[in-house]
Formats: sequence, C-alpha cells, structure tokens
Amino acid sequence: MSLTPEQCRAARALLNWSQPDLAEAVDMTQKTITSFETGTRTPHPNNLAAIRAALEEAGVIFIDEDKTAGPGVRLRKG
Repeated sequence: MSLTPEQCRAARALLNWSQPDLAEAVDMTQKTITSFETGTRTPHPNNLAAIRAALEEAGVIFIDEDKTAGPGVRLRKG
C-alpha cells in the first residue's frame, strides 16, 4: 500500500481539495502535505497511511503501477 506525491496531488484534484483541506482531514499540518507532495520529505508510514485512507474514504481509488503504466488514481462510482 504505497502512495506517491503525484497520486496525492491528483487525488486532491479529483476531490477538489486544497492542501489545507487534506491536512485538516488527517489532522496534520499543511507543511507535512506540501513537503510530501513536492518530494521534500516522505511522511512517517503511519501518516502516509492516514493520508491514503482519508482520500480513499472520500472516494478515491488508487491504481498501482503495472508493466505498461505508472500509478494513478480515479474516483469511485456513486
């Protein structure tokens, strides 16, 4: 269960969430989100899992990388 900075940015865009929106949803600072999304630092695994869980709960589906394409995101139906 991984999450890339690109997936995080794309997931927020699909949900129309700002960095502060995500930070509030996971009870972290905006700086933590910004640092992750810019590749400056990787959050602790527990924080990374919390970010992914919040985005999934909001309707995002994460797509793992395979032999023909990189990782991605999409919205759950309904």
